Amino acid sequence: MLNRYPSWKNITVILVTVIGILLALPNLYGEDPSVQVSENNAQVSSATTLQVEQALDAAKLPYKSAVISDNRVLVRFSDTDTQLRALSVVKKSLGSNFVVALNLAPRTPRWIRDIGLRPMAKGLDLQGGVHFQLQVDLDAAVQAKLQRDMTDLRGAMREKLIHYQDVSISGDTINMLFRTADDVSKARALLSTQYPELTVNSGTPANSLAARISPQAVQSIRQLAVEQNITTLRNRVNELGVAEPVVQQQGGNSIVVELPGVQDTARAKEILGATATLEFRLVDYTADAVSAQKTGHIPLDDQLFTDKSGRPVLLKRDVIVSGDQLVNATSGFSQEDGTPDVNVTLDSAGAAKMGETTRENLNRPMAVLYIETKTERTTVNGQVIPVHKKVYTVINVATIRGIFSKNFQISGLGQDEAKNLSLLLRAGSLAAPMDIVEERTVGPSLGQENIKQGFYAALLGFVLVVVFIAMYYKTFGVIADLAVFMNLVLTVALLTIFQATLTLPGIAGIVLTLGMGVDANVLINEHIREEVRAGNSPQASIHAGYERAFATIVDAHVTTLTAAVMLFLFGTGPVKGFAVTLSLGILTSLFTAIMGTRSIVNWVYGGRKLTRLPV
Repeated sequence: MLNRYPSWKNITVILVTVIGILLALPNLYGEDPSVQVSENNAQVSSATTLQVEQALDAAKLPYKSAVISDNRVLVRFSDTDTQLRALSVVKKSLGSNFVVALNLAPRTPRWIRDIGLRPMAKGLDLQGGVHFQLQVDLDAAVQAKLQRDMTDLRGAMREKLIHYQDVSISGDTINMLFRTADDVSKARALLSTQYPELTVNSGTPANSLAARISPQAVQSIRQLAVEQNITTLRNRVNELGVAEPVVQQQGGNSIVVELPGVQDTARAKEILGATATLEFRLVDYTADAVSAQKTGHIPLDDQLFTDKSGRPVLLKRDVIVSGDQLVNATSGFSQEDGTPDVNVTLDSAGAAKMGETTRENLNRPMAVLYIETKTERTTVNGQVIPVHKKVYTVINVATIRGIFSKNFQISGLGQDEAKNLSLLLRAGSLAAPMDIVEERTVGPSLGQENIKQGFYAALLGFVLVVVFIAMYYKTFGVIADLAVFMNLVLTVALLTIFQATLTLPGIAGIVLTLGMGVDANVLINEHIREEVRAGNSPQASIHAGYERAFATIVDAHVTTLTAAVMLFLFGTGPVKGFAVTLSLGILTSLFTAIMGTRSIVNWVYGGRKLTRLPV
């Protein structure tokens, strides 16, 4: 029978509609400005909640609720002004052992949360926060790899009894000078088996080798450096307690970090940009560090550093354990004298090396070398160029009194130093230093204004289109309006289920897809009108109208979808947000315009004897 759908198509339309409404539902309830509190490496308790409530009551700051959720205390407020005032009050009350951060808590009912549904995430332009673009110094990553190889190579040659006079780095090459031709031959064999990424050639003068890192290895090091920095930044962002952060690569050597809800840019920059790690080394107690500093005569296997007071310290070149072998680090207070310290846990390889070293060097001094990369700016040919400089500081020297391996403490630090050091070590060290090349801050009030303006623009456009279509096409216009409304619902549902980040350009993409949905329904209704004017029966006109419009609608939507996919693949930032909503909206528009409206028209008019059509 003409204009009748099989049952499975009607059931499909009904199921998609019901599921779409359910998925889009969490976005109707809005969000509460809130403050979230978590404790460093510990479970928050009801005592923490009580302390937060007492601090807010003492400051006479009204709040909606304070509950423990996902191992954090979540305090809801009615407005952002109260939220910002509460942030400083709670921070002051709890002290440095707690992470206190701004957040926006969804007002979604419990039954919706219990089935795993959450509202879609919002971008900085809607929610407020800070945006950083960081540029990774990839050349420094290559130099760091060469430095590690040189240190490992010295140790390997000593184990193989290969006598060398000097090992140094020049550019991307490790230069080695040996005593005899036999040592050169042994070293060449060692390099070929254990360091395949190095291309070895004879050097100048005689009895020397030049090991240069291969271009393939350089490219791999650069890519791994960016990937490790992204992982480390994500860990650090988690330590800051930020909800829904964005950390992603942009281009070959840039990383974009967006922290919704964060207003303390100084603290965010301090944690994100810091490049800090530790090295544990033995102290050369047989040499005079003061004399070495004055004369410049430093033993071959030593390096000269200074402690926090500026006193010289001679350390062995060999690194016992480095920061990348740390599993965990927490700040606390020493049980012996109550001073701040950092409790360190090593991985299995680091623990084995530390245990072996402490066993063989009882009653000898060991030092903790703190390495921080600082960025300075210099002007070259009228351009400001960042220059990364490593600063070495011996933060602790202690005599090895017993054998330890996996767990131990670092003392001699201030309270803030211990807290920051433990955070940076716990999050992992950066593979290469970074420079902040772009920074933007969006206030929460501006975000709310953007949401309001975007919502009103979409609503006004939607209402005007709905009224016009209903008046112009009558009953078929009302059906088209239902399709456009379902297009909006299904687009929001898809954004929610994929947890895509909604931005102002994303709202523009939604408005554009509503226009395309209207256009598709106009094509169908105009073709039906043409068939009626040509003298065809109402049922035949409906059938022919949909058949004739189908190819045009699909062609228009597919070409637009192709453009949207290209924007997503090659665009960045706001362009991607626009492309995501446009792509999803095109797919839902195809479904609602072709299958959705046809299902309703078939249900209302299919199989009936009609003398005229209200179109």
